Amino acid sequence: MTSIRRCGVTLVAILTHSSGALPAAAQMHVFDPTNYSQNLLTAARTLQQVNNQILSLQNEAQMLINQARHLTSLPYSSLQQLQQSIGRTRQLLGQAQNIAYDVQQIDRAFSTTYAPASADQSAQSLVTNARTRWENSVAGLQDALRIQATVVGNLDTNRAEMSALMEASQGAAGALEAAQAGNQLVALQAQQLADLTATVAAQGRAQSLEAAARVAAQDQAKEQLRRFLAPNTGYQPSTVRMFHE
Repeated sequence: MTSIRRCGVTLVAILTHSSGALPAAAQMHVFDPTNYSQNLLTAARTLQQVNNQILSLQNEAQMLINQARHLTSLPYSSLQQLQQSIGRTRQLLGQAQNIAYDVQQIDRAFSTTYAPASADQSAQSLVTNARTRWENSVAGLQDALRIQATVVGNLDTNRAEMSALMEASQGAAGALEAAQAGNQLVALQAQQLADLTATVAAQGRAQSLEAAARVAAQDQAKEQLRRFLAPNTGYQPSTVRMFHE
């Protein structure tokens, strides 16, 4: 019995000594599910952060693209056409004949040509003033018709420019293009108002000259009638031979 115990102790000692001498390849690795889950969760969170950063960069890039569109200038400009239309109208206003749009010139005309006829004024002066007033009235009507014809001629240009600007406004890529198209539309409306103002001014000038000439003619007619009926200086009857023998 004692021998059996000794053999058992010796066997245990040998097994214990042998287990410490086993090679590394023969050792077993223990799987830790808790550690694996934490590592997997960390990797998922990292991947989500990367995705968020990519999305943020995409949004920033799109924002820069939109800003670039808003800063894009309108490729179409109607400025030259509008300036030409306004220039034609202004040129005609500057070419007004005889009595133009000048306060001092108007005052001089109404103190001479359109002034009331006086008793010491010669007959030749009355006739000259009457002819000048007639010429002024004709010139005023001609100027009004020229401006009206020019304004009507501008209508086709304005219509084409408005269509082009409306198309550019609807196809604007950004805020700057839309604002520039709107500004040019406002300028076109201002040009049309300028043409309308010029037409009204020219028509009013022609009517005023005609009315002033009519009033001056009435006053001159009174003076001429007074001279005709004045004793010893008016009409003197005389014998007139109408047929020769």
